[in-house]
Amino acid sequence: MSKPVVAIVGRPNVGKSTLFNALAGEKISIVKDTPGVTRDRIYADASWLDKEFTLIDTGGIEPDSSDIILSQMREQAQIAIDTADVILFLVDVKQGLVDSDSKVADMLRRSKKPVILAVNKVDSFQKYMMDVYEFYNLGIGDPHPVSAASMLGIGDLLDEVVKFFPANEQEEEEDERPRIAIVGKPNVGKSSIINKLVGENRVIVSNIAGTTRDAIDTEIKYHGREYVFIDTAGLRKKNKIKEELERYSIIRTVTAVERADVVLVVIDAVEGVTEQDAKIAGIAHERGKGVIIVVNKWDAIEKNDKTMNEYEKEVRRVLSFMPYAEIMYVSAQTGQRLPKLYDMIDMVIENQTLRIATGVLNEIMMEAVAMQQPPSDKGKRLKLYYITQVAVKPPTFVIFVNDKELMHFSYTRYLENKIREAFGFKGTSLRFFIRERKEKER
Repeated sequence: MSKPVVAIVGRPNVGKSTLFNALAGEKISIVKDTPGVTRDRIYADASWLDKEFTLIDTGGIEPDSSDIILSQMREQAQIAIDTADVILFLVDVKQGLVDSDSKVADMLRRSKKPVILAVNKVDSFQKYMMDVYEFYNLGIGDPHPVSAASMLGIGDLLDEVVKFFPANEQEEEEDERPRIAIVGKPNVGKSSIINKLVGENRVIVSNIAGTTRDAIDTEIKYHGREYVFIDTAGLRKKNKIKEELERYSIIRTVTAVERADVVLVVIDAVEGVTEQDAKIAGIAHERGKGVIIVVNKWDAIEKNDKTMNEYEKEVRRVLSFMPYAEIMYVSAQTGQRLPKLYDMIDMVIENQTLRIATGVLNEIMMEAVAMQQPPSDKGKRLKLYYITQVAVKPPTFVIFVNDKELMHFSYTRYLENKIREAFGFKGTSLRFFIRERKEKER
């Protein structure tokens, strides 16, 4: 089930970033150590009450002249309309109603998406309430007074936001078809791969032009099984500023990955694996999805008997944070190895949903402990009592120990490797939580 997406739109200097940080709290997802994940905070996972959502800051480059400001805001609003379930439109009570606000409000109103109007910098409700009412003129509903800097009115605003989230999305739950997101830098051949897959099977049920998002869903039947491919196409706009394009593609990628079970990270064989590929793969890794690295345009590479091994080494080096990812060498142009993609997807989904009996897990753990003694610190040795699997997608395990501090990540990694040796778990990350238990509680 995918999390709803909330996008923040507004003119420069109305406090979008402040609101973003206020809503996301300390849970900014991009402070993690996944290599190459951009440090500018474009998206974050946030939650309110028991609802989780992904927050997107559509802001970006701050232009200088007012006509540029408007065109920039239109872009932002377009990104929000394309990708978000709920749009937060932010205005500034101190600057009052500005012409560009009205123009963007018109655009948002036409989109038929839920729009929530937040009036920022209302440090005192008594003082500014009359000014807040002025924003009724935008014609997009009640203005909600907030102060992002002093955290006033944030709770009421979030109550409003979560009202618009789909109610437990019953329909989506029933959709058992595997969802596969195809992500990658512009021009690596994402759409060509889908077109080739469709072309070979010709049973394309519908092209729902991203009913909620602008990622285009393509349904493909292969050997009697249906697959839904989510393509994040359309990232190339000729006159875009580079940073903007990158920001836009990251927002797109996050929303597509959020909805998928398996993510195909497409890499251009000719160009080789780059920092930006690592960034994009990092998004799938952080969200615990199944990952297949698809090296496209393989037919354009001059090969000898060592090419594949050398190439694989390089991919593994740059994407060293996800050693579990499967790698496939394909060519969308010639169709080389593409049919094998389905088997790979089936296998990764199977591994993502694999459950292992607690007894078996504990046997593996005891054996691992016998082979390599757990670490100790100042005479106190780590004891592992018990391991159990608590979730799938990705498979998640809880290990009970005597002292969390002693559980060094390298020992967790060692246990993970032992579990992988026994069960494979190819193409999916595994998550481990360490819990403490006192001796007496056992």
